[in-house]
Amino acid sequence: MAKRLEGKVAVITGGTSGIGLATAKLFHEEGARVLVTGSNPRTLEAARTELEGIAEVVQSDAGDRAQIEALFDRVQKDLGGLDVLFLNAGILVHGTLATLDEAQFDEAFRVNVKGAWLALKAATPLLRAGGAVVLNSSITNAMGTPGSGAYGASKAALRSLGRTAASELADQGVRVNVISPGPTDTGIIEKSGGAADVIAGTKQRLRERSPQKRLGASEEIARAVLFLASDDASYMTGEEIVVDGGMTRV
Repeated sequence: MAKRLEGKVAVITGGTSGIGLATAKLFHEEGARVLVTGSNPRTLEAARTELEGIAEVVQSDAGDRAQIEALFDRVQKDLGGLDVLFLNAGILVHGTLATLDEAQFDEAFRVNVKGAWLALKAATPLLRAGGAVVLNSSITNAMGTPGSGAYGASKAALRSLGRTAASELADQGVRVNVISPGPTDTGIIEKSGGAADVIAGTKQRLRERSPQKRLGASEEIARAVLFLASDDASYMTGEEIVVDGGMTRV
């Protein structure tokens, strides 16, 4: 059976843990040459071990223009071009509109929105006809969950950015789509820095809200990303696929 990404070059931002890591493994299994980025020294080191022989792991801050430009200069020089770009890098910021710190709000948009724009800007000249871009948004982009104001707004901006990119890259023969996961057990909740009992309580409340009474797995989201990145989705662009266990539909 033919591999769906045979001979393709794929870059995954935020690929050292969670959904990005699972997607890197799946892309490799499907024949792609994979490069992933990350900025956390601990997860970078762990990923270099876990992805040995699977993907190249590169330190790069998603929201830093110079680092993003250097990243795609490297892609051009070492890989010759780009077929698949998964813009997965993102951070979770939690706080009510009245209590959220300005620096936290700015950081959410710096990484989640500006980072995706910087990557699109730098990657566009490298994307080959028949290529695909996938942006990782969130179901919060269409919800009004208390405490998710900065995060949800940044993910809504990302969804909008994806639609504009789909229009602008159509003549280049590149498709652009958005994946919007529901609560997924990626470790991002733990990274928010809450106490262990608060994190456990948050996860339990999310499970209870899900029709399937569980969190999603990174591998489940990765399979949807693969679909959008491959020719299986050749007649799809500007679209958003929700993968949330029915939370926003049932």
